[in-house]
Amino acid sequence: MSMGAYDDDEHERRERKNGAVDTDFDDDRTVYRGSVEYEGDESTEALLDQFKQLQG
Repeated sequence: MSMGAYDDDEHERRERKNGAVDTDFDDDRTVYRGSVEYEGDESTEALLDQFKQLQG
C-alpha cells in the first residue's frame, strides 16, 4: 500500500477507539489544596452579598 493510501481497517479501528468513552474514573474532587487571597476595599459581608446576588 502506498503512503497516504486510505485504509478501511485502520479507519474502522480508530472509529471504534474514539467512539468508546471511559466512564470508570471518578471525576469528583475529594481533596482541595491551596489558598485564595483577595486584596480590595470591600468588606467580607459586601463580597458575600455580591456572591449571593450572582448565585440567585
